[in-house]
Amino acid sequence: MRLANRVALITGGGSGIGRAMALAFAREGAKVVIAGRRKDRLEKVAIEAGPNCLPVQADTGNAQDIARLVKTATDHFGNIQVLVNNAALLLAGTAESHTEDEWNQTFNVNVRGVWLLSRAVLPHMRAAGGGSIVNVASILGLVGARNRVAYSTSKGAILAMTRAMALDHAPEKIRVNCICPGIVDTEMVAQFTPDENARRMREALHPLGRFGQPEEIAHLAIFLASEESAWVTGAAFPIDGGYTAQ
Repeated sequence: MRLANRVALITGGGSGIGRAMALAFAREGAKVVIAGRRKDRLEKVAIEAGPNCLPVQADTGNAQDIARLVKTATDHFGNIQVLVNNAALLLAGTAESHTEDEWNQTFNVNVRGVWLLSRAVLPHMRAAGGGSIVNVASILGLVGARNRVAYSTSKGAILAMTRAMALDHAPEKIRVNCICPGIVDTEMVAQFTPDENARRMREALHPLGRFGQPEEIAHLAIFLASEESAWVTGAAFPIDGGYTAQ
């Protein structure tokens, strides 16, 4: 019960990594609020997680939704002590092929949404005497990849935001860290591996020879949310089967 009685808000909680985090946080004793755009998926995860999981339909790229989300969470459970910025948008493209709308959508969700939600939660963490913000970026914020220019740029921005916020809020006992997953076996990734041959080729990019599992990312998030990482802030953690070691 490493997160006993802590209030955690997890975005993108209806599937993939966010779902795995919600279930894992609930098992560790947290009171969990999960946010996402699809109400049916959120409600299903909340049933799996148990009575201390509250689903809230919200678009984290929308400032009004963020304000409503934070108010609902704090009214229900009290001050938020853990924030996991996991919601993300991945649109394939190059600097030439991306439309302005695709670029703006990517940054609205992946960067602006992280900033807005963090800003909204910080006063509650301060009132609670401290907290932990866990941003989910990507190894593509650390290294490049073909046909991923908007996504990669947005994840690099999250890395920079993590470090800057960590310095700003360390005196308030608010830690800010970043998880950088490699290719994880989720629905988002499935759209880019349409057949078994494409999957095998992408798995072979990882020295450990396979995709990561959502639960493996959740284990790291629990560490960063708990007191086990009390002296860790401003750090970025690749979790990628050895991809960035090459």
